[in-house]
Amino acid sequence: MTTSKVNTVVTTSLLAALVTTAANADASFDDYGPLKTYAQSPLQSNSLTPLLRSGFSNRPGAVELYATGTMASVWAETEDYTADYYQNALTVGGQWQVDERWTIDLDYTWHFAANNHLDNLTTIFHDTFGLSQNGRENVDDHSFDISDPEHGIEIHDFRGETLSNAITLYTGYQVFETDRHGLSVGGSLYYNYVSSGPFKNNSFEQSLQANYGYRAGRHRIYTTLGVSHRRGDKALADLPYKKYAFMASVGYQFVLTERHRILLEYHLYEGASETSSDLSQPSNEVLLGYRYHLNNGAVEVSMIENVFNMDNSADIAFTLGYRHRF
Repeated sequence: MTTSKVNTVVTTSLLAALVTTAANADASFDDYGPLKTYAQSPLQSNSLTPLLRSGFSNRPGAVELYATGTMASVWAETEDYTADYYQNALTVGGQWQVDERWTIDLDYTWHFAANNHLDNLTTIFHDTFGLSQNGRENVDDHSFDISDPEHGIEIHDFRGETLSNAITLYTGYQVFETDRHGLSVGGSLYYNYVSSGPFKNNSFEQSLQANYGYRAGRHRIYTTLGVSHRRGDKALADLPYKKYAFMASVGYQFVLTERHRILLEYHLYEGASETSSDLSQPSNEVLLGYRYHLNNGAVEVSMIENVFNMDNSADIAFTLGYRHRF
């Protein structure tokens, strides 16, 4: 073989290797993981609840900035309590992949009560899919009421009040990672401070979680098991909380095209209250999401519906978010 042919073969091989490496790196970098959507159950959303996270790492040194907005309609009517109000949330944060092993995620979330006009849409949605209105049709729309006579809780007309005002710091460690499998563990520190109003609170909470991910071709699977610890025994509206609460989540992402992704997730949260009411029963939330990929970011929308127990989670919620990576 002549020198020129050898050089051609070597050059071609090096280019092929570089293209393959770049493609693999881009495939990993292109995976934004599960939806950036927090728990919507009233107690879990206003305390520390572990997020469903990817078991895979990002590129070392990668930084992701994100912002999400959520609007939810809470409705519950039982023999023990009633809750009828709108809950909204704004979140901003950033995640830094320090190196191949360590990642840091810091975010700020403000939950507040404001009229997002979801009652009419909720009624239409339930009628369309044959779901029970569970008594919603018997009360006025756009109310802000929480009543729990057993615990002396009567809060009404609290539109405009802050429900929670929290900073969360998550630190993750990559245990192992291959082309198809990834396992990471992490812990969160959470501080919530509401200075005044009916939801005045000052709490410090912690959580631990393990995240496993699998990917093959167009398919991505994410799973998380977590537990949170609360030092205080009361939180939202002075309802009694459990010291420890467990959660489990699983998510699936299907890559339609380079730009379009469909996501389906199921989140199971242990009942967060010490009471004997439905609030002590597990919350079950199903999320359907769509993500559109830009060159250096992604826009995602999701719809959250509670199932099985209608009286301990938001009736319905919607989230819109943007995530940008450097």
